[in-house]
Amino acid sequence: MRQKRAKTYKKLMKLYSRSFGFRQPYQVLVDSTFCTYAAQNKIDIPKQLGVVLQGQQKQMITQCSMVELYNLGPSHQAVVDMAKTFERRKCNHREAIPNDDCIKSVVGDTNKHRYVVATQSQPLRVSLRAIPSVPIVHINRVVMVLEPPSDTTLRAKALQEADAQAAKPTELAAIASTTPVAESSEPPRKKRKGPKEPNPLSVKKKKPKAPQGSTATATKPSTSKTSHH
Repeated sequence: MRQKRAKTYKKLMKLYSRSFGFRQPYQVLVDSTFCTYAAQNKIDIPKQLGVVLQGQQKQMITQCSMVELYNLGPSHQAVVDMAKTFERRKCNHREAIPNDDCIKSVVGDTNKHRYVVATQSQPLRVSLRAIPSVPIVHINRVVMVLEPPSDTTLRAKALQEADAQAAKPTELAAIASTTPVAESSEPPRKKRKGPKEPNPLSVKKKKPKAPQGSTATATKPSTSKTSHH
């Protein structure tokens, strides 16, 4: 793989990881059309998927896709044997349904299980592009390709970023209430140091002064000694 393409794929998977929670090992839903085309062109699916997705991954296939491979007949036994090495993904279809319908039902409306879908079905790829966060892999001639994110995926990413930036007033209030005083924009005012005020309960009340001009004074009786003859 060319270095430029490898960087592009790495950037794409980083988008899916950051915005939609994709994690390694990536779960790759491989359908019957992808298996058949890869076998015809002698493409090593596990190896090439690892190169394209730029990380660890595990291949998965549904029972409905396996039934379609069985129906191809004995001449396609090599494809069946290859598909049997993949992890079986339960689709809960008692009776097998067409490959495209099965994959769409497993992915659902939101791809909550974060599948990467590997398919050669053009109608299925068109349907999956209408679902946000579905990485799609197909083979172009003999080269495995990771498609660019769909418009639906890019819109979902933009909405998530807008919601993250628009903080609710209640959240801002909660943040403000938990902000330490040391981080406040205004420094705390220092208390002025000085002599402490006396306790008002311990201060004795002053006696009222006598009015000026008053001659009333308290005299003590004289105690002169008398001599005894």
